[in-house]
Amino acid sequence: MLVAVSVVLVYLVHFPIFPAAPFLEYDPADIPILIGAFAYGPLAGILLTVVSAVIQGLTVSAHSGLYGIIMHIIATSVLVLVSSGIYRLRHSKKGAIVALVFGVLSMGLVMMPANHVITPLFLTVPVDVVDALLLPVILPFNLLKAGVNALVTFLVYKTISRHIVHGQDWRKGAAEAVQADKPVVLEKEAETQEETSER
Repeated sequence: MLVAVSVVLVYLVHFPIFPAAPFLEYDPADIPILIGAFAYGPLAGILLTVVSAVIQGLTVSAHSGLYGIIMHIIATSVLVLVSSGIYRLRHSKKGAIVALVFGVLSMGLVMMPANHVITPLFLTVPVDVVDALLLPVILPFNLLKAGVNALVTFLVYKTISRHIVHGQDWRKGAAEAVQADKPVVLEKEAETQEETSER
């Protein structure tokens, strides 16, 4: 399910951030992968990463081909490995913040040498051209992309984890809300009956 959500998110939301590197597009695909990694651990996160990267690379992101698949696997694997690994050691809100911050920084740093080596091979551009983009474009892009996805993950994880980890029915929350409203409704009905009897 998380892989399907990831693919759908890429299909719905993807756009370049820096005109100097239009091949670098933001997408929120890493959010469900991060959620899965936090819930089930680093190995599950890597598996989700590989499966979603291959499916996306063959469907909604087919224009990026093998290059997109490889870069996606490297970037997201670093993000989920570091983040979920730290979160398993420090399973708290503060631990989640530290984990996501280190995950974002790690992804930004790792993608610099990755782009230096891999991008010239697939995009047939000189290494010097790619290196000139590393600090002003590629590093900020990866930090921004990972940072946004990490922030969204932090905001929604606890709510979603109650359902995908603890198995809480999605309808339970609504049912509890209805139950909470019942005393108020019954009280108003009693007041109405009292007013009617007084009349």
